[in-house]
Amino acid sequence: MPQTARTDKPARPALHIAERFLKELAQIRDPKGGVRRDSYGDGEAAAHEIFRRFAEDIGLRWHVDAACNAYARYDGADPTREFIIGSHLDSVPAGGNYDGAAGVAMGLAVLGGMIEAGITPATTLTVMATRAEESTWFNASYIGSRAMLGTLAPSELDEVIRADTGLSLGAHIRAAGGDPSAIRFGAPLIDTQTLTGFLEPHIEQGPVLVADALPMAVVTGIRGSFRYREASCAGIYAHSGATPRSARKDAVVGTALLVSAMEDYWQKLEATGEDLTITFGKVFTDPAQHAFSKVPGRVDFCLDVRSASRETLDRVHDELMRQAAAISQRCGVRFDFGQRTGSEPAVLSGDIASALEASCDARSVPVRRMASGAGHDAAAFAAAGVPSAMVFIRNENGSHNPDESMNFDDFADATEAVFDFCLNRLP
Repeated sequence: MPQTARTDKPARPALHIAERFLKELAQIRDPKGGVRRDSYGDGEAAAHEIFRRFAEDIGLRWHVDAACNAYARYDGADPTREFIIGSHLDSVPAGGNYDGAAGVAMGLAVLGGMIEAGITPATTLTVMATRAEESTWFNASYIGSRAMLGTLAPSELDEVIRADTGLSLGAHIRAAGGDPSAIRFGAPLIDTQTLTGFLEPHIEQGPVLVADALPMAVVTGIRGSFRYREASCAGIYAHSGATPRSARKDAVVGTALLVSAMEDYWQKLEATGEDLTITFGKVFTDPAQHAFSKVPGRVDFCLDVRSASRETLDRVHDELMRQAAAISQRCGVRFDFGQRTGSEPAVLSGDIASALEASCDARSVPVRRMASGAGHDAAAFAAAGVPSAMVFIRNENGSHNPDESMNFDDFADATEAVFDFCLNRLP
């Protein structure tokens, strides 16, 4: 759809707005280093207040829903159509400044540039900041976006507890100024009938773009997962010198065999071209019980398995259970995996991806396609039937740490492409 220009000013994104926005967000510090924008806590609230101030300063129309998700709208010529750009503003403890926030900053730069150039878009454009995307605080992902889309289970308001406060999700939403009772009905908090699509710009959280020497990528899909956050292997504590191997029920050996078996299975599937990651992120014994001269009687661990294929996830889970049963029989140990959580793989919009690639070509920005190994709000939108897309921005030093290092020139290239998309290629 064409846009209507009211002035002769050149149309460019307002990168200065994004730069100032990111600098202010970086001041919400964690005492351990990095940033601390805790979900439904003081840090996230401070970030949303900064977003409100920037949005209103450039003339956007502000709105907050019952889950405290925030929207900054720029009305288009056709008010019955809306396209959303955004991401989350919460962070992990001692996190990096760009995870999530870069997407909100890009939305502000795009809409700010249109306003500065006097452009009215054909479609209403909205910059959105979701709440509680990170699962660190509440042991649940995409809380704000799922509440917005009506896919958050009502039971989660009472049963999902924030790890550091012991208070329920519902209590935290209420304390933040939201209305859990409005979420409990399960109705969307936005008008999904007028929503033509969602774009989530995000830093890449892996090394692919750095290795390929590319500033950005268009994302084709988001891996789903299954997770066991509080798994354990129980054996029997025994004297290390007096207990022969045949009599041992060694929890460390049992856990090590499971890790090795799943690593071998990963390599087998990887050799056939299947998309998969398997991570035992924590493996530890009890400091109050373990000792130099003890056979370990318990190991606690967590497991995170991700794939773009539901079939692959199911196969890996079956193999995990089979190996655990065999190792239990062999070693005399017992595995308890606890509660299973996870997310479904998400297929993103091919049409929007192609349009974004065309915008990259138009602005001479080199780009590639790739899948996302991490979960994102875009997965919740895609699962709800909203045409969704993502772009990744090159980022050194990984993510979920204070050393995230997004080069602003890469951000500028990606923003130029998204600006062209919003001007010329919106669905």
